Amino acid sequence: MAKAKGPKRPTRDEFEMEELGERLVEAQQEELLVKLIVWNWDQPVTGRITNMDSRTKSVHVEHRGEITKVHFLDIMKVQSPDF
Repeated sequence: MAKAKGPKRPTRDEFEMEELGERLVEAQQEELLVKLIVWNWDQPVTGRITNMDSRTKSVHVEHRGEITKVHFLDIMKVQSPDF
């Protein structure tokens, strides 16, 4: 019997992916605080981008000394945090 599959990640075009990548690179270079809206996560991820690992395709976000790793393709939006 086949496994039941959950909801599929929304697809985005090349332009959207490129724009998202540029925002992540800018945020890392400028050491900006960001809020990442992540597909299928209940809460957004907020913090500073410390690393973007091309091997694992993950973005490392640090907040209060804790690192959260988010797969690049799961990031739906990059925003400024609303503190």
